[in-house]
Amino acid sequence: MQHFSILDLAPVAEGETLADAFRHSAELAQHAERLGFHRFWLAEHHNMPGVASAATALAIQHVAQATRTIRVGAGGIMLPNHAPYMVAEQFGTLATLFPGRIDLGLGRAPGTDMATARALRRHLNQDESSFPNDVVELLTYLSDMPETAPVRAFPGLGTHVPVWILGSSLYGAQLAAYLGLPYAFASHFAPAALAEALDTYRSTFRPSQWLDHPHCMVAVGVCAAETDEEAQFLRSSQILTFARLRSGRPGKFPPPVDAATLAAEVPPPMMAQVAQALSCSAVGSPQTVHDQLSRINARYRPDEIIVAGMIHDHAARLKSAEIAAGALRDL
Repeated sequence: MQHFSILDLAPVAEGETLADAFRHSAELAQHAERLGFHRFWLAEHHNMPGVASAATALAIQHVAQATRTIRVGAGGIMLPNHAPYMVAEQFGTLATLFPGRIDLGLGRAPGTDMATARALRRHLNQDESSFPNDVVELLTYLSDMPETAPVRAFPGLGTHVPVWILGSSLYGAQLAAYLGLPYAFASHFAPAALAEALDTYRSTFRPSQWLDHPHCMVAVGVCAAETDEEAQFLRSSQILTFARLRSGRPGKFPPPVDAATLAAEVPPPMMAQVAQALSCSAVGSPQTVHDQLSRINARYRPDEIIVAGMIHDHAARLKSAEIAAGALRDL
């Protein structure tokens, strides 16, 4: 695997604070840098007690300041929540402070519930064409605009921050292909359309000033430990979190529980939903994770893999990243 990366939500574990979450994200990024990960992306979510990366540009600055060489970016910014001009200024500032290290992934989902989306946007009357138009507008602000342009972004102008389209359906694949941009698929929580989306992106890609051939990234959930049993135990935290979120009960990231406790809280129909949503994953010992990542890589042939893996215990999360790096280097 030429490049492999980490997707982080700055998770807030039960018993810990927002400050702990930011400190742990910086430590994870430093660890990832030493292990050879290429990118460290943070994602925009709102009104979630267990996610600290809501102000994503600020979280990126915090992580970039704590590291030296790893690329840091958004996976992603939910563009409908923001004016493209303001995003250009924010990421132009980051690119100026940390030259050659900043990425900007763009999504069109709200990253939250509809009530919070209204609080973010004040109104939700955008038509279907607003997202691609906003992407093009943002790309323009980051480009070499002429001095005669009536609106230019300072910072932002001429920074050429790499822009990715994110998605979990065919829409993002089609847009990324049409604009000639790199594409990242959110298969770590919505894998159903992964194969079709990648095929659509690759078969309809149009070369552009930003990219001359298709470049796709696949997100994979990873929870690695010394044994399969330990990894399955650690992953119960993520299963609980996902089930509670699907049930309208978001909260801080819970500690792991045994199989009986997990089954008692998550009924079989919900467990089936969670299992499907998290099916693009590698969970287990170093050998198990290597084998599972190898199968995913062989099936989808991504240019990059980005791993997502929230674990309640910070030391265990660092160990999981270490095991993942070893497996990914061998692909």
